[in-house]
Amino acid sequence: MRKFKVILIIIILFFLIYFMQANIFSWFNIGGIMPNLFVLFILFIGLFVGNKMGAIFGIIFGIIIDLVIGRIVGPSSVLLGIIGLLGEYFDKNFSKDSKITLILMEAFSLLIYEIGMYVFRVIQYGAEIEIITFTLTLLVEIVFNILLTIILYPGIKKLGYYIEESFKGKKILTRYF
Repeated sequence: MRKFKVILIIIILFFLIYFMQANIFSWFNIGGIMPNLFVLFILFIGLFVGNKMGAIFGIIFGIIIDLVIGRIVGPSSVLLGIIGLLGEYFDKNFSKDSKITLILMEAFSLLIYEIGMYVFRVIQYGAEIEIITFTLTLLVEIVFNILLTIILYPGIKKLGYYIEESFKGKKILTRYF
């Protein structure tokens, strides 16, 4: 029952983030560049839920994003699934207690997502490759996401450990104590 409650919270958070992304950040942007909260959210799920759930939620939420926003279904779901798996990898190899580590994880994840989307758009639409414009846009978006991560960090950490306890349980090594 507790896992169902947590999954319901994750779904509600997704729709809340979608609302913020579509409405609030369309007004509050930097030079027309909005943050990408979906990448942060899927990374958060991968870090705290693990067990391939980050990839599953990434694919499902990516399909929803592609259906609502995109012209073709697939690129967001694949890239967000990769970000979910990357979150699980980060959880196993790095500490999520440090703000700086979380910021670096998020910047790397956003870099992978945006480069993947850019390559997809260039291949599909035959757009010209504009490295300087893309790099500047990417840097502004990374800085914007980092600022939001710093602001949201206490809530992310508190909710994350609640979700982690629900899915992974308390792992106490009583044999060694």
